[in-house]
Amino acid sequence: MEARDVRAGRFALSLLAIAISQPVSAADDARMLDEVVVTAPAMEEPLEVTTDPRKPRQPAPAHDGADYLKTIPGFSVVRKGGTDGDPVFRGMAGSRLNILLDGEQILGGCGGRMDPPTAYVYPAAYDQITVLKGPQTVLYGPGNSAGTVLFERSAKREPAGVTAEGSLMAGSYGRNDEMAEARIASDSAYLRAGGTRSQAGDYSDGSGNVVHSAYTRWSGNAALGWTPDGDTRLELTAAKSDGKAAYADRSVDGAKFARNNYGLKFDKQNIGGLVDGVEAQVYYNYVDHVMDSYSLRDGGNPASMMAAMNPDRKTTGGRFVATLQMAETSQFKLGLDAQNNVHTNRSGAAPGYMGDYTLKPRDKDAEFKNVGMFGELHHELSEMSRVIGGLRADSWQATDYRATVDMMGMVANPTQNQTRKENLTSGFARYEQDVSGATTVFAGVGRTTRAPDYWELFNKESLTTVSAFDTHPEKTTQLDVGLNYRAGTLSGSVSAFYSKITDFILIQSNYPKPTMMNPGATATIVRNVDATTYGAEAGMAWQPVESWKLDGSLAYVQGSNDTDGTALGQMPPLEARIGASYDNKAWSFGALLRGVAAQRRVAVNQGNIAGQDIAASGGFSVFSINGGWRASKTAQLSAGVDNLFNRTYAEHISRAGTMVSGFTQTTRVNEMGRMLWLKANFKLD
Repeated sequence: MEARDVRAGRFALSLLAIAISQPVSAADDARMLDEVVVTAPAMEEPLEVTTDPRKPRQPAPAHDGADYLKTIPGFSVVRKGGTDGDPVFRGMAGSRLNILLDGEQILGGCGGRMDPPTAYVYPAAYDQITVLKGPQTVLYGPGNSAGTVLFERSAKREPAGVTAEGSLMAGSYGRNDEMAEARIASDSAYLRAGGTRSQAGDYSDGSGNVVHSAYTRWSGNAALGWTPDGDTRLELTAAKSDGKAAYADRSVDGAKFARNNYGLKFDKQNIGGLVDGVEAQVYYNYVDHVMDSYSLRDGGNPASMMAAMNPDRKTTGGRFVATLQMAETSQFKLGLDAQNNVHTNRSGAAPGYMGDYTLKPRDKDAEFKNVGMFGELHHELSEMSRVIGGLRADSWQATDYRATVDMMGMVANPTQNQTRKENLTSGFARYEQDVSGATTVFAGVGRTTRAPDYWELFNKESLTTVSAFDTHPEKTTQLDVGLNYRAGTLSGSVSAFYSKITDFILIQSNYPKPTMMNPGATATIVRNVDATTYGAEAGMAWQPVESWKLDGSLAYVQGSNDTDGTALGQMPPLEARIGASYDNKAWSFGALLRGVAAQRRVAVNQGNIAGQDIAASGGFSVFSINGGWRASKTAQLSAGVDNLFNRTYAEHISRAGTMVSGFTQTTRVNEMGRMLWLKANFKLD
């Protein structure tokens, strides 16, 4: 490690020593800090994975939302640099994967996907992450054809008193993370405040090639709540964050990722009678993003008229849900949600130069509106079986305000000031059967209609024009089946899906679009095709004796472009994870082997808004180890080595490396080489 890594590690050890107040005993087990998660969180409910983002884990603890999600089977990440990758689930990216932060929608501003929603997520600031697979819910907005991810903070009533928790981490390549949160509660009110910070320098791949990937991220959040009883909560929230990040896949970096958020929530449960509960919330999210060619790399020209670009996005929304207790065995959630988001842009030279972008007015280029109504029923057929189903209808509209569609403002936009409207429908039905006390089997069918998002409508061309504003909505029909098993020392789950997609929105780069002035011109276009995808995820854990556990997971997906008779682009290859761990409640040790197969089914230059296929890729395997020590019931130290054998590899779906001055260009943005990390967790109450 570098000297600063060692200093951070010593600081963590010093705080750990202060926190050690009493030895570990069996009586403390219920209050112990958590075991290190080695392979991945398991699916314990049908099509639902729930995990605690504050647990120590291997690979190294996550610093953004996508980095965390990649530890869950079925997820992959499009690598661009050290942070802000795009999450991909079952080969689907962008708005096909609905991501909510405490029930709120946040949408990035960058036309090149520098800032997907997960770029504004700091996992350690949340208490729980839930993944809902497939179009098997209608509660959280339209278009969730791949799934829904919920980053959530605890809604339970706080016990009176003062509690606090935190963590410190130091690692290779200048990595250092800090998290702290404190709660003060009385019988009827509480105040919670927390902050996170993560920083890293440029990392090296296994061959010693330095990757342009340094970043700094920070966030702060606070909540003031009123809880007159255990079933009532009124909460006012605020959050602020920012950061900067270097990118190895393009000619500009992210110099600003500012977010401001305000929200108000009301929750009342166990009312009694037909209306047994109500939930309501309103929120405001604003992101202000700057990308430039000079602040994080050598050779940039701050005086250039296009040295910096400054998009922003304001998202406002609200949601109301009533829980109706139709009968003892039937619960129905009926609700309404609405959202409005406005995107603007401006560009120019750096501050202080002629053409300073900060002095220019913002140009509004897009506005989206959506209002949806939904209902979801949970009905117990018997003690051993149940059905869950729902319907949703949305009124969606988008307006194109762009006057031109090129950077220089020379090409007129043929769809300027046009507004288009769509009625979107979706629904699902699922049957669950408990075969025994240990096994549950399930099968569900879902259909959803997804409207094109900003990156599909406003940032690409169509086959025939320079505007893709007329791209058709995407319709997905999917079958999900599987089972969960848990008995004694053995547990496991498997979920499989088969999906037919009509008017799949395909992104194709380097598409020939000759002009009179440039016969060899190409463009990135959007077109609708029909597609088929299918795959599965499986996991198993076995605890042969009290202190030992063996577990593993498998994820597979395949896609076909039925219109062209080719492979569907950006499909991750088969992936397997095998882990072994020992934990005697005081000391723990673990090892993780991740193996990824070669991917030969490719569609070069085709994919989605996150990226397009580059070429076939080879397989690889990565081995990592970790250990932990619970110094007391309030303090834990964990450490690990990721990529122990320093393999050089890249994820199949990652972006192509570009030429950055002073760095070696690679086919794809390579993953990190060997990394050592040390983390200390604390809980005080």
